[in-house]
Amino acid sequence: MRTVLGVLLLLVASFGCGRDDAVELSTSSESDDSARKVLVCLGDSITAGYGLDPDEAYPALLQQKIDDAGLPWRVIAAGVSGDTTAGGLRRLDWAYRSGVDAVLIALGGNDGLRGVDPRTVKANLIAIAEATRAKNPDARIVLAGMKSPPNMGVTFTSAFEDVFEEAADEADAVFIPFLLEGVGGMRLLNQADGIHPTAEGQKILAEHLWETLEDVLGE
Repeated sequence: MRTVLGVLLLLVASFGCGRDDAVELSTSSESDDSARKVLVCLGDSITAGYGLDPDEAYPALLQQKIDDAGLPWRVIAAGVSGDTTAGGLRRLDWAYRSGVDAVLIALGGNDGLRGVDPRTVKANLIAIAEATRAKNPDARIVLAGMKSPPNMGVTFTSAFEDVFEEAADEADAVFIPFLLEGVGGMRLLNQADGIHPTAEGQKILAEHLWETLEDVLGE
């Protein structure tokens, strides 16, 4: 059952509707924001918070955790439904228009659904990291892995999942093995479509990401 839901998750992530604007989520004043560093969450419909209010999606929940921890960061939610690693690479100027001091790359699910060559996915991820550092040489890069639908075959799915860690190694990025750990394929943590995380699922997703981001942003 989880395998079937995993396939559906990737399918609807490709075609679902989500927010298509980069949303700044800091709750501090404009003057305070000018002194804060910028974390960009670059992703697809999962990052866009499909079917939820903006405050319920993981980028907003990460901002709450950042504020509670007293860290000088503001979050930009740059999620576009159906986006691929190639799409993310093409829109970096838009995503980074407020600057970038750290980026969470949460892309790849739609590449897997479309059967994009894993070597191309890897090249796109590395190119995103390189373009980020061209924008800010000191930028911190966090790359979250994704899984491929099993109907693509064992050879493809294995190669696909491997490229995320390989790209993280080559790009000197912090690696999170699976973006949807503890949420993907779990019926009670997804919306009525059985696919996109509910508000509770997004909370778990944010907790999972925060385990890594807290240290990265606190350095």
